[in-house]
Amino acid sequence: MKVMITGAAGFIAPFLAQQCIASGCSVLGLDHREPKNSWPDAAFERCDVRDGARFSELIARFAPERVFHLAAQSYPTVSLARPQETFESNAGGTINLFEALRTLKLSPTVVVACSSAEYGLVASKDLPVRETHPLLPLHPYGVSKVAQDLLAAQYYANYKIPAIRIRIFNTTGPGKKDDVCSDLTKRAIEIVLGIHPPVMKVGNTNTRRAIIDVRDQVRGLWLAAEHCEPGEVYNLGAESIYSIEEIIEEIRSQVGVKFELEREPSLVRACDEPVIAGDMTKFRSRCTWNPGIPLRTTVRDMLEWWRNQLTGSLQPASTQKA
Repeated sequence: MKVMITGAAGFIAPFLAQQCIASGCSVLGLDHREPKNSWPDAAFERCDVRDGARFSELIARFAPERVFHLAAQSYPTVSLARPQETFESNAGGTINLFEALRTLKLSPTVVVACSSAEYGLVASKDLPVRETHPLLPLHPYGVSKVAQDLLAAQYYANYKIPAIRIRIFNTTGPGKKDDVCSDLTKRAIEIVLGIHPPVMKVGNTNTRRAIIDVRDQVRGLWLAAEHCEPGEVYNLGAESIYSIEEIIEEIRSQVGVKFELEREPSLVRACDEPVIAGDMTKFRSRCTWNPGIPLRTTVRDMLEWWRNQLTGSLQPASTQKA
């Protein structure tokens, strides 16, 4: 089977490529920048999904039987500063994908990586949130993902392109940058290495998140393509919910170094959901799947990854590996 993965230079894509290759697939990754991680046994082409002509050319040449559409500007904070860029990438890139498939008369299964950010604030009585909950996002990123989600739905409704929409919840793991687990584990290793004094700067530690390891997430994405119903939308994420305080305590238990917490106002987002957690009942009605990697293992692997990254950056230039 020929599988195309957009957003190949992102965090999830290399893990997903490994899953696809292990399943015997031929994989082509697309991104506007070169992946920092290698793509062994997979091909890669530079392509900005906003470039409809280039995108269509590559789709025609490869003729994928399955597409995982991960390409996106995925940071809420960036979307507040650059909303137009966010919409051009997320909504515009999705239109370019489906228009190429429509005009080329190709009908691969398309798994679209949507987002829990589409829901916005959810009352405690409605948690964990179901797919039928109103979509009221809090920032341009969330709005752009609603657009992407509904575009995929209408291309199925109008042209029968078999799109499956997966609303992904908080996903982390080794190699992740710029999420809460990544930031906290990095700061902890910086303290361990003496780069910073034993004070960890934090934002709002009361927010709570259902956090899934990326390696569990990609298993779910693969199963979604295999078993979920085209035209439908599914939540996909963990069900164990942790406060930021609990994540910090897990980090403390593993690093073996004492540190204090210091509230940093710049780390507090004005629009931040107090709790993010999704109901997975609908997904499990189609797929036999459960997250198998506990938070402790995820934190351990992230600490190790950051230790390797930061230790390497501290080496003299002459001793660093090329």
